[in-house]
Amino acid sequence: MTTTTATAKQEAAAPGKRKFSLNLRSSGIYIAFALIVLLFSVLTDGALLQPQNISNIIVQNSYVLILAIGMILIIIAGHIDLSVGSVVAVTGALAAVLMVNMGLAWPLALGVTLIAGGLIGAWQGFWVAYFGIPAFIVTLAGMLLFRALTMTVLGNQGIGPFPDEVRTLANGFTDGYLGNIGLGPLGGADLFSLIVGLLAIAGMAASQWKARKGRLGYGQAVEPIALFVGKLAVGAVLILFLVVQLARFKNLPWVLVLLAALVLGYSVLAGRTVFGRRIYAIGGNMQAAVLSGVKVKSVVFWLFVNMGVLSAIAGIIFAGRLNQAGPTAGNSFELDAIAAAFIGGAAVQGGVGKVVGAITGGLIMAVINNGMSLIGSPSERVMLVKGAVLLAAVAFDVWTKRRSGAGR
Repeated sequence: MTTTTATAKQEAAAPGKRKFSLNLRSSGIYIAFALIVLLFSVLTDGALLQPQNISNIIVQNSYVLILAIGMILIIIAGHIDLSVGSVVAVTGALAAVLMVNMGLAWPLALGVTLIAGGLIGAWQGFWVAYFGIPAFIVTLAGMLLFRALTMTVLGNQGIGPFPDEVRTLANGFTDGYLGNIGLGPLGGADLFSLIVGLLAIAGMAASQWKARKGRLGYGQAVEPIALFVGKLAVGAVLILFLVVQLARFKNLPWVLVLLAALVLGYSVLAGRTVFGRRIYAIGGNMQAAVLSGVKVKSVVFWLFVNMGVLSAIAGIIFAGRLNQAGPTAGNSFELDAIAAAFIGGAAVQGGVGKVVGAITGGLIMAVINNGMSLIGSPSERVMLVKGAVLLAAVAFDVWTKRRSGAGR
């Protein structure tokens, strides 16, 4: 009787232990992000969190964050894409040729550029999914091919300037539709931006509450209500702080609006659709996915098509921000996107990761770049810190897996 009771107690305690381990793994990236922001806020005497600097961080790193969204999905499926930097360059060059050299209307030129990005992704996806060549080799070849094509199109010179509408998308801000509102010692802030921030908080709370109810309905374990409310409160404070700071400067950057729409859409795709569940199934255990009836080749193919389209969007944003397409555009973007995904919690073997985590990983890299620039650190020291952070993130992933396995 005593042995049975002890076993029951151990079994009852096991889920709690497993749950804590999962929480540690999923929440560690956000805790690290908060600590890094706090550290550089102190080192820069608060300059890091000034309204203009926050706006600069978002605008200057938007294209890497867009790439990170597509990269995290490919990594979850157990693949990699080394060509995205070159695809950014070649699609930016194509957009420049269409709009500047040929005088094509900018909406049509952007549509053609996005289609071209999708075709590039389809080309690579075919070799990976249907011909069976490892993605590492296919995209490494693509990195060279599309960089060569960019240089062939542009030569050794850039093409610009871009139309005002494209530059506004990359560098512009929303208008003050409802005027400013006083915030006491903080000064004036755009009312429309503040309303958008409050709606975002309400949407986040409603989504999290609905997800919690769904898990309860299926009899799954959920975190205590106090912890749930606390996490919501922290998220709400962070969103409100970000929006207030942006509203005090030049309102919301248009590229942030685009990025928010992409994050929301892809989070729903990854977490709440059949296609998203198939991505995780392929990365977690491809053989089991095949036996379950998942069309692995089709899913992988469309993942690369999607990566091509997102690379084209990033190429347009990057070229619009610089106001010209250059032959060296996109250099090392693939490394930044991959680092963002792994720092954001993606597993090396696939099957694990979240879109929001990849965005957080990208922001960590952005804050390190910006913070060390503000304190005058040399470029080699910045690379040293970024490399150490990436290694630490992957080591943490491996450690949590071993810890979880040992717990069983």
